[in-house]
Amino acid sequence: MTRTAVVTGANQGLGFALTQGLATRLGPDDLVLLTGRDAERVAAAAERVAANPATRSRVAGRVLDVSDTDAVARFATDLGAVDIVLSNAVGPLDPGRPQAEQADVFLDVANAGAHAVLRSFGPILRPGGRLLVVASSLGTLGHLPEALRPRFDGVPLDDVERAVEDWRTAIHEGRAHELGWPEWINVPSKVAQVAAVRAVAAQRREQDVAESTLVAAVCPGLVDTRASRPWFADFSQAQTPDQAARAVLDLVLDDLDPSTYGELVRFGTVVPWHSGNPTRHEELIG
Repeated sequence: MTRTAVVTGANQGLGFALTQGLATRLGPDDLVLLTGRDAERVAAAAERVAANPATRSRVAGRVLDVSDTDAVARFATDLGAVDIVLSNAVGPLDPGRPQAEQADVFLDVANAGAHAVLRSFGPILRPGGRLLVVASSLGTLGHLPEALRPRFDGVPLDDVERAVEDWRTAIHEGRAHELGWPEWINVPSKVAQVAAVRAVAAQRREQDVAESTLVAAVCPGLVDTRASRPWFADFSQAQTPDQAARAVLDLVLDDLDPSTYGELVRFGTVVPWHSGNPTRHEELIG
């Protein structure tokens, strides 16, 4: 059967490596759609993948801004059915600017964008398909202060979205610290991503597992990219995007392990949802 794969945030870094890996490992009749917001960069990236001698599948670039909920819905409707969706898009964060100034762009892409992908592509995912949100090991519940954890634990997607918007409001009103939100916005953002996956998976689990379909969050580990370099002092253990893509693609293309369904998976192993401890920004970035 011909398969269709979609990768968001695929112009560069891990998204590009995931696209290239899919194009290498899928068959000649399969289609890999490389998506991003900038038409010129999307076209150039798709051409690079298509020109790689190792590429086996068909590759095409598509403009998609995941922060535009309506655009994501139209994109999914136009496709009609899909087999693999990798939600990888993330907004930029500049350590030289106050994070409050960057919160809207970051949350619109990393969180509202992931929610839009889950809502729009979940219903068109074929049996046996894969719907993965690229998150982080920072996305476990224990990284939040205890008082905030009920906002994300075992709640439906609507409630996750409401918690993210309440947090956004607190940032703009200057009350985020007072209410206990971590200083580094990447932490609650990643927790919310994993919580959103868990919320969607809870509604689909029985039928999906019966059909070998996987909905999950995935942590690729520390990846040496332009986006991550400003935030971490030690890259001695970092992976290249190509290296990081391998474990993600193994999860995509291997047979379903039911224990990974709805979970955060790192290098093939489930990261317990309630693990982690609240830590200061400086401790997280080393």
